[in-house]
Amino acid sequence: MRVLLVGSGGREHAMAAAIARSPLLDALFITPGNPGTAALGTNCAVKADDVAGLIALAQRERIDLVVPGPEAPLVAGIADACAAAGIACAGPTQAAAALEGSKTFTKEVCDAAGIPTARWERFDTAAPALDYVRRHGAPVVVKADGLAAGKGVVVAQSIAEAEQAITDMMTGHTLGQAGHSVVIEDCLVGDEVSLFAFCAGETAVLIGAAQDHKRIGDGDTGPNTGGMGAVSPPTGFDRAAQEAALDLLVRPMLREMTRRGTPFTGIIFAGLMLTRSGPQLIEYNVRLGDPEAQALLIRLESDLLAALAAVAAGDLADTDIRFSSQSSISVVMAARGYPGRPVTGGIIGNLAQAGTVPGVQVFQAGTKLDGAGNLVAAGGRVLAVCAAADTLATARARAYEAVTMIDWPDGVYRHDIGQRALDALD
Repeated sequence: MRVLLVGSGGREHAMAAAIARSPLLDALFITPGNPGTAALGTNCAVKADDVAGLIALAQRERIDLVVPGPEAPLVAGIADACAAAGIACAGPTQAAAALEGSKTFTKEVCDAAGIPTARWERFDTAAPALDYVRRHGAPVVVKADGLAAGKGVVVAQSIAEAEQAITDMMTGHTLGQAGHSVVIEDCLVGDEVSLFAFCAGETAVLIGAAQDHKRIGDGDTGPNTGGMGAVSPPTGFDRAAQEAALDLLVRPMLREMTRRGTPFTGIIFAGLMLTRSGPQLIEYNVRLGDPEAQALLIRLESDLLAALAAVAAGDLADTDIRFSSQSSISVVMAARGYPGRPVTGGIIGNLAQAGTVPGVQVFQAGTKLDGAGNLVAAGGRVLAVCAAADTLATARARAYEAVTMIDWPDGVYRHDIGQRALDALD
Protein backbone atom coordinates (compact mmCIF):
# COMPACT_ATOMS: atom_id res chain seq x y z
CA MET A 1 0.00 0.00 0.00
CA ARG A 2 1.01 3.57 -0.69
CA VAL A 3 0.08 5.57 2.41
CA LEU A 4 -0.29 9.29 3.08
CA LEU A 5 -0.08 10.15 6.79
CA VAL A 6 -1.31 13.66 7.57
CA GLY A 7 0.25 15.66 10.40
CA SER A 8 3.53 16.83 11.89
CA GLY A 9 3.47 16.06 15.62
CA GLY A 10 4.80 13.44 17.97
CA ARG A 11 1.66 11.37 17.41
CA GLU A 12 2.37 11.28 13.68
CA HIS A 13 6.03 10.37 14.24
CA ALA A 14 4.91 7.45 16.41
CA MET A 15 2.27 6.42 13.84
CA ALA A 16 4.82 6.66 11.04
CA ALA A 17 7.19 4.40 12.97
CA ALA A 18 4.44 1.79 13.44
CA ILE A 19 3.20 2.00 9.84
CA ALA A 20 6.77 1.69 8.54
CA ARG A 21 7.04 -1.74 10.18
CA SER A 22 4.08 -3.13 8.21
CA PRO A 23 4.75 -5.74 5.51
CA LEU A 24 1.80 -4.18 3.63
CA LEU A 25 3.66 -0.89 3.10
CA ASP A 26 5.07 0.04 -0.30
CA ALA A 27 5.63 3.75 0.27
CA LEU A 28 4.94 6.20 3.08
CA PHE A 29 4.40 9.91 2.60
CA ILE A 30 3.97 12.28 5.55
CA THR A 31 2.65 15.82 5.23
CA PRO A 32 3.93 18.13 6.41
CA GLY A 33 5.87 15.81 8.73
CA ASN A 34 8.93 16.75 10.76
CA PRO A 35 12.64 15.83 10.74
CA GLY A 36 11.84 12.63 12.65
CA THR A 37 9.27 11.37 10.15
CA ALA A 38 11.67 12.15 7.28
CA ALA A 39 13.72 9.13 8.33
CA LEU A 40 10.69 6.86 7.87
CA GLY A 41 9.20 8.10 4.61
CA THR A 42 8.92 11.12 2.33
CA ASN A 43 7.88 14.44 3.87
CA CYS A 44 5.71 16.65 1.67
CA ALA A 45 5.07 20.39 2.01
CA VAL A 46 1.27 20.40 2.29
CA LYS A 47 -0.42 21.75 5.41
CA ALA A 48 -2.56 19.32 7.40
CA ASP A 49 -5.75 21.36 6.95
CA ASP A 50 -5.27 22.06 3.21
CA VAL A 51 -7.86 19.56 2.02
CA ALA A 52 -7.55 20.41 -1.68
CA GLY A 53 -3.76 20.19 -1.46
CA LEU A 54 -3.94 16.85 0.34
CA ILE A 55 -6.20 15.37 -2.33
CA ALA A 56 -3.96 16.67 -5.12
CA LEU A 57 -0.94 15.12 -3.39
CA ALA A 58 -2.75 11.80 -2.88
CA GLN A 59 -3.72 11.67 -6.55
CA ARG A 60 -0.24 12.61 -7.74
CA GLU A 61 1.42 9.93 -5.60
CA ARG A 62 -1.25 7.28 -6.33
CA ILE A 63 -2.07 6.93 -2.63
CA ASP A 64 -4.08 3.88 -1.55
CA LEU A 65 -4.86 5.04 1.99
CA VAL A 66 -4.98 8.45 3.67
CA VAL A 67 -4.41 8.38 7.45
CA PRO A 68 -5.31 11.67 9.16
CA GLY A 69 -3.36 12.17 12.39
CA PRO A 70 -4.74 15.40 13.95
CA GLU A 71 -8.32 16.59 14.19
CA ALA A 72 -8.06 19.67 11.94
CA PRO A 73 -8.16 17.88 8.55
CA LEU A 74 -11.04 15.67 9.75
CA VAL A 75 -13.12 18.63 10.90
CA ALA A 76 -12.22 20.31 7.58
CA GLY A 77 -13.67 17.35 5.64
CA ILE A 78 -10.68 15.33 4.41
CA ALA A 79 -12.61 12.03 4.62
CA ASP A 80 -15.45 13.44 2.49
CA ALA A 81 -12.98 14.75 -0.08
CA CYS A 82 -11.20 11.38 -0.19
CA ALA A 83 -14.51 9.60 -0.75
CA ALA A 84 -15.34 11.96 -3.62
CA ALA A 85 -11.93 11.22 -5.17
CA GLY A 86 -12.20 7.46 -4.68
CA ILE A 87 -9.38 7.28 -2.13
CA ALA A 88 -9.67 5.24 1.09
CA CYS A 89 -9.43 7.25 4.32
CA ALA A 90 -9.08 5.96 7.88
CA GLY A 91 -11.13 8.71 9.48
CA PRO A 92 -14.67 10.00 10.02
CA THR A 93 -16.69 12.28 7.78
CA GLN A 94 -16.89 15.97 8.52
CA ALA A 95 -20.35 15.51 10.01
CA ALA A 96 -19.14 12.73 12.32
CA ALA A 97 -15.99 14.69 13.23
CA ALA A 98 -18.29 17.23 14.92
CA LEU A 99 -17.92 14.94 17.95
CA GLU A 100 -14.63 16.75 18.44
CA GLY A 101 -15.33 19.93 16.51
CA SER A 102 -18.22 20.97 18.79
CA LYS A 103 -18.53 20.37 22.52
CA THR A 104 -22.23 21.17 22.24
CA PHE A 105 -22.76 18.48 19.60
CA THR A 106 -21.07 15.88 21.81
CA LYS A 107 -23.24 16.79 24.79
CA GLU A 108 -26.39 16.55 22.67
CA VAL A 109 -25.35 13.10 21.43
CA CYS A 110 -24.63 11.98 25.01
CA ASP A 111 -28.02 13.19 26.22
CA ALA A 112 -29.81 11.45 23.34
CA ALA A 113 -27.89 8.19 23.84
CA GLY A 114 -28.12 8.14 27.65
CA ILE A 115 -24.34 8.38 28.09
CA PRO A 116 -23.22 9.48 31.58
CA THR A 117 -21.62 12.93 31.42
CA ALA A 118 -21.46 16.09 33.49
CA ARG A 119 -24.45 18.44 33.63
CA TRP A 120 -23.90 21.26 31.17
CA GLU A 121 -25.08 24.54 29.67
CA ARG A 122 -24.08 26.31 26.44
CA PHE A 123 -23.62 30.09 26.17
CA ASP A 124 -23.17 32.26 23.08
CA THR A 125 -22.57 35.54 24.92
CA ALA A 126 -20.51 36.32 27.98
CA ALA A 127 -23.09 38.00 30.25
CA PRO A 128 -25.37 34.98 30.83
CA ALA A 129 -22.30 32.72 31.17
CA LEU A 130 -20.89 34.97 33.89
CA ASP A 131 -24.26 35.08 35.62
CA TYR A 132 -24.47 31.28 35.51
CA VAL A 133 -21.13 30.68 37.25
CA ARG A 134 -21.93 33.30 39.89
CA ARG A 135 -25.17 31.47 40.69
CA HIS A 136 -23.74 27.96 40.27
CA GLY A 137 -20.51 28.44 42.19
CA ALA A 138 -17.17 26.71 41.75
CA PRO A 139 -15.52 24.46 40.81
CA VAL A 140 -16.79 24.40 37.23
CA VAL A 141 -15.30 23.49 33.86
CA VAL A 142 -15.31 26.12 31.11
CA LYS A 143 -14.83 24.74 27.58
CA ALA A 144 -14.50 26.53 24.27
CA ASP A 145 -17.07 24.96 21.96
CA GLY A 146 -14.67 24.65 19.01
CA LEU A 147 -11.20 23.27 18.35
CA ALA A 148 -8.50 24.87 20.51
CA ALA A 149 -5.51 22.50 20.20
CA GLY A 150 -5.98 21.13 23.71
CA LYS A 151 -5.98 24.61 25.29
CA GLY A 152 -9.72 25.30 25.33
CA VAL A 153 -10.56 23.80 28.73
CA VAL A 154 -10.23 25.56 32.08
CA VAL A 155 -11.02 23.69 35.30
CA ALA A 156 -11.92 26.71 37.41
CA GLN A 157 -11.51 26.21 41.16
CA SER A 158 -13.01 29.61 41.99
CA ILE A 159 -15.70 31.88 40.58
CA ALA A 160 -13.02 34.45 39.77
CA GLU A 161 -11.07 31.88 37.74
CA ALA A 162 -14.24 30.88 35.87
CA GLU A 163 -15.03 34.54 35.15
CA GLN A 164 -11.53 35.07 33.81
CA ALA A 165 -11.79 32.00 31.53
CA ILE A 166 -15.14 33.13 30.15
CA THR A 167 -13.87 36.66 29.56
CA ASP A 168 -10.66 35.45 27.91
CA MET A 169 -12.47 33.03 25.59
CA MET A 170 -15.56 35.03 24.70
CA THR A 171 -14.45 38.66 24.76
CA GLY A 172 -10.66 38.48 24.93
CA HIS A 173 -10.58 36.27 21.82
CA THR A 174 -7.64 34.23 23.13
CA LEU A 175 -8.91 31.21 21.17
CA GLY A 176 -10.42 32.98 18.16
CA GLN A 177 -13.57 31.50 16.67
CA ALA A 178 -13.29 28.40 18.89
CA GLY A 179 -14.17 30.40 22.00
CA HIS A 180 -17.07 32.45 20.66
CA SER A 181 -19.39 29.95 22.34
CA VAL A 182 -18.62 28.07 25.54
CA VAL A 183 -19.95 25.05 27.37
CA ILE A 184 -19.92 25.20 31.17
CA GLU A 185 -20.04 21.89 33.00
CA ASP A 186 -20.16 20.56 36.51
CA CYS A 187 -16.70 19.51 37.65
CA LEU A 188 -16.33 15.72 37.77
CA VAL A 189 -14.04 14.22 40.41
CA GLY A 190 -11.91 11.12 39.96
CA ASP A 191 -9.07 9.75 37.84
CA GLU A 192 -9.05 10.83 34.19
CA VAL A 193 -8.17 8.20 31.56
CA SER A 194 -8.08 8.08 27.76
CA LEU A 195 -9.80 5.18 26.00
CA PHE A 196 -9.20 4.36 22.32
CA ALA A 197 -11.10 2.17 19.85
CA PHE A 198 -11.34 1.52 16.13
CA CYS A 199 -14.92 2.12 15.00
CA ALA A 200 -16.98 1.35 11.92
CA GLY A 201 -20.70 2.03 12.03
CA GLU A 202 -21.97 0.42 15.22
CA THR A 203 -18.87 -1.77 15.76
CA ALA A 204 -16.09 -0.79 18.15
CA VAL A 205 -12.85 -2.74 18.64
CA LEU A 206 -10.79 -1.81 21.69
CA ILE A 207 -7.32 -0.42 21.06
CA GLY A 208 -6.31 0.33 24.63
CA ALA A 209 -6.02 3.06 27.24
CA ALA A 210 -3.56 5.57 28.62
CA GLN A 211 -3.48 8.28 31.27
CA ASP A 212 -2.50 11.79 30.23
CA HIS A 213 -1.02 14.56 32.38
CA LYS A 214 -2.60 17.79 31.14
CA ARG A 215 -1.28 20.59 33.31
CA ILE A 216 2.06 22.21 32.64
CA GLY A 217 3.53 21.93 36.14
CA ASP A 218 4.54 19.25 38.59
CA GLY A 219 1.75 18.18 40.91
CA ASP A 220 -0.88 19.02 38.26
CA THR A 221 -0.36 22.76 38.64
CA GLY A 222 -0.59 25.58 36.15
CA PRO A 223 -2.63 25.87 32.95
CA ASN A 224 -3.87 23.02 30.82
CA THR A 225 -1.78 21.99 27.82
CA GLY A 226 -2.13 19.58 24.93
CA GLY A 227 -0.55 16.99 27.25
CA MET A 228 2.79 16.78 29.08
CA GLY A 229 3.11 13.01 29.29
CA ALA A 230 1.22 9.74 29.56
CA VAL A 231 1.39 6.24 30.97
CA SER A 232 -0.06 3.08 29.46
CA PRO A 233 -1.91 1.10 30.62
CA PRO A 234 -3.49 3.19 33.41
CA THR A 235 -3.32 1.79 36.92
CA GLY A 236 -6.67 0.29 37.98
CA PHE A 237 -8.23 0.38 34.51
CA ASP A 238 -7.61 -3.07 33.03
CA ARG A 239 -8.90 -4.60 29.78
CA ALA A 240 -12.16 -5.71 31.38
CA ALA A 241 -12.81 -2.19 32.66
CA GLN A 242 -11.92 -0.76 29.27
CA GLU A 243 -14.40 -3.06 27.50
CA ALA A 244 -17.09 -2.15 30.02
CA ALA A 245 -16.42 1.53 29.33
CA LEU A 246 -16.82 0.90 25.60
CA ASP A 247 -20.24 -0.63 26.28
CA LEU A 248 -21.26 2.31 28.45
CA LEU A 249 -19.77 5.30 26.68
CA VAL A 250 -18.79 4.46 23.08
CA ARG A 251 -21.13 1.89 21.58
CA PRO A 252 -24.30 3.87 22.51
CA MET A 253 -22.72 6.90 20.80
CA LEU A 254 -22.10 4.84 17.66
CA ARG A 255 -25.74 3.75 17.60
CA GLU A 256 -26.92 7.34 18.04
CA MET A 257 -24.62 8.60 15.29
CA THR A 258 -25.99 5.93 12.95
CA ARG A 259 -29.55 6.87 13.91
CA ARG A 260 -28.76 10.48 13.00
CA GLY A 261 -27.51 9.46 9.56
CA THR A 262 -23.89 10.37 10.36
CA PRO A 263 -22.26 7.01 11.19
CA PHE A 264 -18.79 7.19 12.70
CA THR A 265 -15.89 5.37 11.05
CA GLY A 266 -12.39 5.95 12.38
CA ILE A 267 -10.57 6.12 15.71
CA ILE A 268 -12.51 7.32 18.74
CA PHE A 269 -10.69 8.74 21.74
CA ALA A 270 -12.99 8.96 24.74
CA GLY A 271 -11.73 11.05 27.63
CA LEU A 272 -13.26 9.56 30.78
CA MET A 273 -13.48 10.46 34.44
CA LEU A 274 -13.55 7.44 36.72
CA THR A 275 -15.92 8.80 39.37
CA ARG A 276 -17.22 7.06 42.48
CA SER A 277 -20.48 6.37 40.63
CA GLY A 278 -18.70 4.94 37.58
CA PRO A 279 -17.08 6.22 34.36
CA GLN A 280 -18.44 9.44 32.88
CA LEU A 281 -17.58 11.00 29.56
CA ILE A 282 -15.51 14.19 29.54
CA GLU A 283 -15.17 14.51 25.77
CA TYR A 284 -14.77 12.64 22.50
CA ASN A 285 -11.86 13.15 20.14
CA VAL A 286 -11.87 11.65 16.66
CA ARG A 287 -8.23 10.51 16.42
CA LEU A 288 -5.43 9.12 18.54
CA GLY A 289 -4.28 11.27 21.43
CA ASP A 290 -0.97 13.06 21.78
CA PRO A 291 1.04 12.13 23.89
CA GLU A 292 -1.06 9.00 24.56
CA ALA A 293 -0.39 7.58 21.09
CA GLN A 294 3.35 7.62 21.67
CA ALA A 295 3.00 5.64 24.91
CA LEU A 296 0.52 3.22 23.34
CA LEU A 297 2.25 2.58 20.04
CA ILE A 298 5.64 1.63 21.49
CA ARG A 299 3.79 -1.36 23.04
CA LEU A 300 2.03 -2.33 19.78
CA GLU A 301 2.89 -5.80 18.47
CA SER A 302 0.27 -6.13 15.71
CA ASP A 303 0.12 -4.39 12.31
CA LEU A 304 -1.20 -0.83 12.61
CA LEU A 305 -1.48 -0.38 8.85
CA ALA A 306 -3.65 -3.50 8.47
CA ALA A 307 -5.97 -2.20 11.19
CA LEU A 308 -6.19 1.25 9.60
CA ALA A 309 -7.02 -0.31 6.24
CA ALA A 310 -9.80 -2.31 7.89
CA VAL A 311 -11.19 0.88 9.43
CA ALA A 312 -11.20 2.60 6.04
CA ALA A 313 -12.98 -0.40 4.52
CA GLY A 314 -15.58 -0.31 7.30
CA ASP A 315 -14.97 -3.97 8.18
CA LEU A 316 -13.45 -4.65 11.59
CA ALA A 317 -14.43 -8.35 11.76
CA ASP A 318 -10.85 -9.64 11.62
CA THR A 319 -9.05 -6.65 13.12
CA ASP A 320 -6.02 -7.75 15.13
CA ILE A 321 -4.83 -5.43 17.91
CA ARG A 322 -2.14 -6.79 20.20
CA PHE A 323 0.08 -5.02 22.70
CA SER A 324 2.98 -6.25 24.77
CA SER A 325 2.36 -6.79 28.47
CA GLN A 326 4.91 -4.07 29.25
CA SER A 327 4.20 -0.71 30.79
CA SER A 328 5.13 2.45 28.93
CA ILE A 329 5.49 6.15 29.52
CA SER A 330 5.91 9.30 27.46
CA VAL A 331 7.50 12.46 28.85
CA VAL A 332 6.94 15.60 26.79
CA MET A 333 9.74 18.14 26.51
CA ALA A 334 8.23 21.53 25.69
CA ALA A 335 9.78 24.87 24.85
CA ARG A 336 10.15 27.31 27.72
CA GLY A 337 7.10 29.59 27.72
CA TYR A 338 4.63 26.92 26.59
CA PRO A 339 1.58 26.92 26.65
CA GLY A 340 1.88 30.68 26.22
CA ARG A 341 4.57 31.98 23.89
CA PRO A 342 7.22 29.26 23.51
CA VAL A 343 10.88 30.07 22.95
CA THR A 344 11.85 28.66 19.55
CA GLY A 345 15.09 28.34 17.62
CA GLY A 346 17.20 26.64 20.28
CA ILE A 347 19.46 23.83 19.08
CA ILE A 348 18.59 20.33 20.33
CA GLY A 349 21.41 17.83 20.71
CA ASN A 350 22.11 14.28 21.84
CA LEU A 351 18.86 12.71 20.58
CA ALA A 352 20.74 9.73 19.21
CA GLN A 353 22.46 9.16 22.54
CA ALA A 354 19.13 9.39 24.40
CA GLY A 355 17.73 6.75 22.06
CA THR A 356 20.39 4.27 23.17
CA VAL A 357 18.79 3.87 26.62
CA PRO A 358 17.11 0.42 26.60
CA GLY A 359 13.45 0.56 25.63
CA VAL A 360 13.55 4.27 24.77
CA GLN A 361 12.23 5.94 21.63
CA VAL A 362 12.26 9.72 21.09
CA PHE A 363 9.50 11.13 18.90
CA GLN A 364 9.76 14.60 17.41
CA ALA A 365 6.93 17.14 17.22
CA GLY A 366 7.74 20.88 17.08
CA THR A 367 11.13 20.53 15.41
CA LYS A 368 12.82 21.66 12.20
CA LEU A 369 16.30 21.83 10.68
CA ASP A 370 18.00 25.21 10.52
CA GLY A 371 20.17 26.42 7.66
CA ALA A 372 23.21 24.67 9.13
CA GLY A 373 21.40 21.34 9.47
CA ASN A 374 20.93 21.61 13.24
CA LEU A 375 17.74 20.28 14.82
CA VAL A 376 15.98 23.22 16.49
CA ALA A 377 12.79 23.84 18.43
CA ALA A 378 9.95 25.14 16.27
CA GLY A 379 6.86 24.83 18.47
CA GLY A 380 5.44 24.38 21.94
CA ARG A 381 5.57 20.64 22.53
CA VAL A 382 8.81 19.62 20.88
CA LEU A 383 9.77 16.06 21.88
CA ALA A 384 8.13 13.02 23.45
CA VAL A 385 10.65 10.80 25.21
CA CYS A 386 9.09 7.35 25.58
CA ALA A 387 10.11 4.11 27.22
CA ALA A 388 8.63 0.65 27.65
CA ALA A 389 9.71 -1.94 30.22
CA ASP A 390 8.38 -4.83 32.28
CA THR A 391 7.40 -2.44 35.08
CA LEU A 392 6.25 1.17 35.06
CA ALA A 393 8.99 2.06 37.55
CA THR A 394 11.67 0.82 35.16
CA ALA A 395 10.07 2.50 32.14
CA ARG A 396 9.82 5.76 34.05
CA ALA A 397 13.44 5.63 35.20
CA ARG A 398 14.66 4.97 31.65
CA ALA A 399 12.55 7.74 30.13
CA TYR A 400 13.88 10.31 32.59
CA GLU A 401 17.43 9.03 32.10
CA ALA A 402 16.99 9.74 28.38
CA VAL A 403 15.44 13.16 29.06
CA THR A 404 18.47 14.24 31.08
CA MET A 405 20.79 13.18 28.23
CA ILE A 406 19.14 15.56 25.75
CA ASP A 407 21.05 18.82 25.32
CA TRP A 408 18.42 21.54 25.00
CA PRO A 409 18.68 24.47 27.45
CA ASP A 410 15.23 25.83 26.50
CA GLY A 411 13.49 22.51 27.14
CA VAL A 412 11.11 22.14 30.09
CA TYR A 413 9.28 19.06 31.31
CA ARG A 414 7.36 17.70 34.23
CA HIS A 415 9.36 15.64 36.69
CA ASP A 416 6.41 13.63 38.01
CA ILE A 417 4.92 11.90 34.96
CA GLY A 418 3.72 8.49 36.12
CA GLN A 419 4.44 9.12 39.80
CA ARG A 420 0.79 9.05 40.85
CA ALA A 421 0.32 5.77 38.98
CA LEU A 422 3.31 4.32 40.81
CA ASP A 423 1.96 5.55 44.14
CA ALA A 424 -1.33 3.78 43.41
CA LEU A 425 0.56 0.50 42.98
CA ASP A 426 2.12 0.72 46.46
